[in-house]
Amino acid sequence: MAVDGKERTTGSAGLAIGSGSRLTRICVRGVLLLGVLISLFPFYWLVVMASGTTEDIYSYPPKLVPGSHLLDNMGRVLDTVDFFGSLFNTVVVAVVGTALVLFFDSLAAFAFAKYEFPGKKFLFGALLATYMIPAQLSLVPQFVTMAEFGWAGSLTALIIPGAANAFGIFWMRQYAQNSLPDELLDAGRIDGAGFFRLYWQVAMPLFRPALAFLGIFTFISIWNDYIWPLVVMIDPDRVTLQVALANLNVLYNTDYSLVMAGALMSVVPLIIVFLIGARHFLRDLAAGATKM
Repeated sequence: MAVDGKERTTGSAGLAIGSGSRLTRICVRGVLLLGVLISLFPFYWLVVMASGTTEDIYSYPPKLVPGSHLLDNMGRVLDTVDFFGSLFNTVVVAVVGTALVLFFDSLAAFAFAKYEFPGKKFLFGALLATYMIPAQLSLVPQFVTMAEFGWAGSLTALIIPGAANAFGIFWMRQYAQNSLPDELLDAGRIDGAGFFRLYWQVAMPLFRPALAFLGIFTFISIWNDYIWPLVVMIDPDRVTLQVALANLNVLYNTDYSLVMAGALMSVVPLIIVFLIGARHFLRDLAAGATKM
């Protein structure tokens, strides 16, 4: 009887623990679902405003369902600004700029993380110091430099100054220090691999999760950049998308449904890039965890 009583007590305790764990999982998933809904609501609200009229936006209580004017508003955006021309300029700048950042930042990070050379700590400290300087302070000297090179008004002025950045080098260096074993590099050196071969064939495959994050972050930053393209693109026919969409905003008579439609059209490519990049980022992380 005592044994049976002990087994019943143990079984009851196990059932209570199982119920508590299930309740905890339900609560955690509920909180995560709530966070997802809160994060998605601004995008849904953007669709609601872009598919209505300015009067609908100002109405009270506000309308929470999409309207029927989305295609009309998108058509008016295409009639008001050179959307596809600006979109092409932005795609070129974002794609080329992101590719250059991934290459140069990962290359510099590989050297900072796994090689010793004179002045290494000083150079890295100076690199971090440049990251602390507000970008607005460099607008005038940077524009003068682009004008001296004859690049003002061209897409080159948007690509070359951002071909490498301190944040990307710092991020990739921290990742390289923790994910790239020295023994793997030593094995490559024994096989006769030099610096660039070690970088390309040994380091780069291990850098893919960090590169995916940096690529998404850089692409979105370049895509949404407004101040520098506004300053350096002196030709109004060669502006980027954010500068072109700013022309939709009139100071005293703004059609907010038109502005929101333009914003929706500009954010769709970013969502696509994020979904593709995030999938590769999570897949590489999962593959690395499985190998470990």
